[in-house]
Amino acid sequence: MQRHFVEELEALKTNLIKMGSFAEESIVRAIRALLERDADLAREIIAQDERINAMEIEIGDAIVDLLALQQPVATDLRFILAALKINNDLERIGDHAVNIAESALKYAGGEPVKPFVDLPRMAQVTKAMLRDSIDAFIHADSAKARAVLISDDTIDDLNRKIVAELVALMRAEPVLIEQALDLIRVSRNLERVADLSTNIAEEVVFVAEAHVVKHHAEEKPPSQSREAGPNPA
Repeated sequence: MQRHFVEELEALKTNLIKMGSFAEESIVRAIRALLERDADLAREIIAQDERINAMEIEIGDAIVDLLALQQPVATDLRFILAALKINNDLERIGDHAVNIAESALKYAGGEPVKPFVDLPRMAQVTKAMLRDSIDAFIHADSAKARAVLISDDTIDDLNRKIVAELVALMRAEPVLIEQALDLIRVSRNLERVADLSTNIAEEVVFVAEAHVVKHHAEEKPPSQSREAGPNPA
């Protein structure tokens, strides 16, 4: 029974890695469709969304079976609970890839707004965050996961800068409003992918260290985070 349980855990991990690889590939291809104005590639990404949805359902069913039949504890329970959240995060990343591809498809049909500068950089940082969060999960590397958390501020800054520049452009040249809005949507979807990559990294820290780093809990020492004092009257 124990050997069977270990094999199921390994299968769950393998399937999550496959799903993560596919989600990462979808983001990379969606950005390429935008930058290269490749409408055919954008359509391919949109059409392939069902694949990642099917993977989410399959992995979700496996997690339910593990929780119901094996009654895991300690590290194994933390891993399975983290896998449940990561599974959902990866499916949402796939949705954001589709959103970017839809914007790329619309953008390919009009005149380009301006030379890309900050958006490719934002895409590069986002792709690195996603790749590193998945790699941290594969190797249970909490140090790499924590590095992903730090990168999120860079993405937030780039998103604000890109949106501000495009809003200014729309005011100056109303004829470019639709194209600028497409790029704003891409920027915001990249920002959400970065947030979801951060979520995955937080789950890696939870599994590896049994320490919650969500909602700024990392600003307190682990002992202080676990031990709450009495509420003042």
